[in-house]
Amino acid sequence: MASFDIVSKVEIQRLDNAINTAKKEIMHRYDFYGSKSAIELDKKTLNIFILTENNMRMKALQDVIIAHMVKQGLNPASLDMGTDQYASGNMVKKEVKIKQGIDKETARKIVRVVKESGMKLQGTVMDDQVRVTGKKLDDLQKMIQMIRITGFEIPLQFENFRS
Repeated sequence: MASFDIVSKVEIQRLDNAINTAKKEIMHRYDFYGSKSAIELDKKTLNIFILTENNMRMKALQDVIIAHMVKQGLNPASLDMGTDQYASGNMVKKEVKIKQGIDKETARKIVRVVKESGMKLQGTVMDDQVRVTGKKLDDLQKMIQMIRITGFEIPLQFENFRS
C-alpha cells in the first residue's frame, strides 16, 4: 500500500537564519538607532523573545521577523504572536511561540476530508501527524492537491511519500 504523512513543522535552521538576518537589519535601520530592541530565539522551547521600547517598534520588529521568515521559505502562520507584556520601565516584551505538530481537532478535520473525498483512501491520526494510505498513487496525489486547496489554518507539509 502506498502512503504519505501530513505534518506541520518548522525547520529550525531556517528559522534561526531568519532571526539572525532580522537582528542584523534591526542594527542597521535608522528608526532603531539607539533603541534597546532585542530579538532572541530559544531553540529548545521554540520561542522567540522580543523586547523593545514601545508598541510601534514592536509592530515593526514583528514585520521584520515575518518578512525574513518568508524570504527563508517559512510560513508565518506557524507563529503564535500572543499578547504584549509590559516589562519594567517603559519596555514592551512579547513571547512568540512556534507551532509544531498538528493538533487533534485539525487532524480530525483532515481525516474527515480524506473520508468525504470518495476515493479509496484511509486517514489515520498518529501523534502530531496524519498518515494517508491507499492503493493508487494517483489518488494520493489528488488528495495532496485537495488538502492544499482546502486551506487549513496551519502550514502543512507532505512527507514520506511511499509506493
